[in-house]
Parts: sequence; structure tokens; C-alpha cells
Amino acid sequence: MKAFTYEKASSIEAAAKANVANAGAKFIAGGTNLLDLMKLEIETPTHLIDVNGLGLDKIEKTSEGGLRIGALVRNTDLAAHATVRRDYGLLSRALLAGASGQLRNKATTGGNLLQRTRCPYFYDTAQPCNKRVPGSGCSAIRGFSRQHAVVGVSDACIATHPSDMAIAMRALDAVVETVKPDGSRRSIQIADFHRLPGDTPEIETALEKGEIIVSVLLPPPIGGTHIYRKVRDRASYAFALVSVGAVIQPDGTGRVAVGGIAHKPWRVEAADTELSKGAKAAAGALLADARPTEQNKFKVDLVERTLGAVIVEARG
Repeated sequence: MKAFTYEKASSIEAAAKANVANAGAKFIAGGTNLLDLMKLEIETPTHLIDVNGLGLDKIEKTSEGGLRIGALVRNTDLAAHATVRRDYGLLSRALLAGASGQLRNKATTGGNLLQRTRCPYFYDTAQPCNKRVPGSGCSAIRGFSRQHAVVGVSDACIATHPSDMAIAMRALDAVVETVKPDGSRRSIQIADFHRLPGDTPEIETALEKGEIIVSVLLPPPIGGTHIYRKVRDRASYAFALVSVGAVIQPDGTGRVAVGGIAHKPWRVEAADTELSKGAKAAAGALLADARPTEQNKFKVDLVERTLGAVIVEARG
């Protein structure tokens, strides 16, 4: 691990300004992803800004009937919150499907959205990776690609986004609320928060330099049956091959978002309207532009089968 300096932020605005003032600065909260990457010298910040003391650890109801979740709310606390379990069951289930109990106790809402891919070529500094070293190439495209993306890919990157929580947030139409270094606030739809790789896979979110997540806003509850189904190589503590987060209404309509198949939580609104016709129709809309490799083309069928199981479960 390379040497770095450290400060404990006194306010949101001070944290944002400190990030801009230090070219190699990074925010740190739970650190469950960042510290691992620092040990491998994939992330090499010269300055860490600790944001744990900023009071962003509350879960509050909004005047519109939704929920505002502070960026520093720990995953364990969010999954166990009574209102989340009752009205946003998909979110609670997705959180409990991720990581381990120890990690959920440290991981934060904001950090979960910002975690980086677990692509093995990204983690192997001896291999070219456009996400780690822009312009160096993508080893996964001609390498072992079983775990990689099948849709939304580019010639520069086929990595997947690892978050379970983000899949639920996408299905629930969450909004990410931020503060910029100049003190202005911004609301970013979760659909626009994560970026597809294109020619710049190293740019993963819509955040600007120094911009800090302060909360995530959930709209009022939408009812229905909330299901999160995660298919993985082992029963726990593993990232998804395919995951499906869905809210199914009694008439068979609903919302669906998929994980493990793209650079961002994958939702195609056209697939929502196809849910009542069955898994084949909805999966066809979700994967209309799929570009799988020979090694991960099984994910196309796995999405349909997993979505089918979700629909059957929703029907009781």
C-alpha cells in the first residue's frame, strides 16, 4: 500500500472542497472495497477524507410518502429497518443477498453504489485493463469471460457491476442526492447514475470531481410482491452470475431489473410491460441487444429461467 495522508471531514461542504483541493483524494466511509483496492495498488489515493462524522446515517420519511436514506446508513441497518422491510422488501432482500454479515455491518449506502467491478483482470495488475489503465486494452474480451457482461458492453470493456443493492434501487426508481464542492445540490436518477463503458470504462458514474453522495431518495411505495433472486456459484458470499429484482403486481405487470449481466444495473422499461406475457417476452426485451461471448452466452437463458422462477413465485 502506498503512503497517504488523512483528514476527518468537519462538514459535507468541507469534504467536497478537500477532495477538489487534492488531486489524488478519495472519500472513505466503510472502506470495504477501497481498502482492498489500495492494498493491491489498484487504487492509489494520496489523501483520504473520512466522511463518517457527517451525520448522514439517518433513514427518514419524506413529505411525499417516500424514504430518504443517508449515504452513511450501514447495509445491515438498512436491510433491518422496519419501513424498508414492510414497504421496500426488494431492497431488504437484495442487501441480505450481498457480501457477509461482517461486511454489511461496515458497508454504507453510498459506498455500495460506488463499489468497483470484481472483474479478475481489473484486479490483476499484470494484465491490461482499460478500466484500471485507460487505453491498455481489455483482457477479458479474449480471456476467461464466464462472469462477464452480455449486454451494454463495448470493445473497451465487458465488466459487470457487482452491487445487489443497486439492482433493487434501479427497480424502485431511486434518486441519488449529492452535494458539489460549490455547495449546490443535485438529484440524479438512478437510471443515469451508473454509466455504460463505451470508450471510457474508467468513468463509472455521473459524479463530478469532489461531488459527494449525501442520500438516496426512494419514491412512495408501489405495493406488489417484492422478490430478489440471485443465482451464483455458491450459496453465499459470492457475486451474481445473474440476479433478478422484481416488483410484480396482482395483474402480472410490474418492474424488473437484472444484475450480473451489464456494467450497470440493467433495466429496460419495455420489459416491464412484457412481464404479464411471461418470462420469455420480458427477457427478450431485456436482452434485445445482447452481445455474449462463447463462455457467457448461458447467461441469456439463465436470465429467462430466473425471471420465470420469479414470476412463478410472485403468483404463489
